[in-house]
Amino acid sequence: MDRESLLVELVDDDGVPTGTATVDDAHRAPGTLHRAFSVLLLDDAGRVLLQQRSAVKTRFALRWGNACCGHPAPGSSPVDSAAVRLREELGLSTVDFSAADLTDAGVYLYRATDAATGRVEHEYDHVLVGHVDAGTPLRPDPAEVAALHWIDLDVLRADLAERPAEYVPWLAGVLSVQAGATHGR
Repeated sequence: MDRESLLVELVDDDGVPTGTATVDDAHRAPGTLHRAFSVLLLDDAGRVLLQQRSAVKTRFALRWGNACCGHPAPGSSPVDSAAVRLREELGLSTVDFSAADLTDAGVYLYRATDAATGRVEHEYDHVLVGHVDAGTPLRPDPAEVAALHWIDLDVLRADLAERPAEYVPWLAGVLSVQAGATHGR
C-alpha cells in the first residue's frame, strides 16, 4: 500500500475538520494543517521507546523519533488509528497492546520542513501515551523502522537539547505535551 496516497483530514487551528487531502499533497510546501498522532511508549522504568525512521521515509528519514506516528483517516479516531499503526509498524499484537492502553495527553501544533526533501510537516498532532513491558516482543517493519532503542527520559531530553539534528523536529514538543499531562494529574 502506498501510504502517500492515503487521505488525511485537514483541520483548522482548533482541530475542526475542513476537508481532505492525500498524505503526499498535505506534505508539499508550504504544508497544509492536518490531523496526526504521535505515540510515546513508556516501560515500567519510565524509559521511552524510540524508533529510527527508515531510510525510505519521505520526511526526516533516519532520524530518531517517538515509537510511532501517523495520520488517522478522515473521521477516524486518533487512538484507534494509532493502535493499528503500532501493530503495523512495531508488530505489537492485540494481546500485548490495544487502543485501550493509550491515553490522549493533549495536542501539539507544529510546522517543520525537511531540508533534505523539501517536504513539510504541518500537523495538529494528538500526543498519545501508552505503557508496555520492555520485554514485549517487537517486530518492526523495515519499510518503516530502521532501529529501536529504549532510553531514559532524562537522558533523551539532554541528548535532544545537545544534538537536535539527530531527532525528528516534533519530538521535543511531543515530550512537552506528555510531561504537562503527567504533571497536570
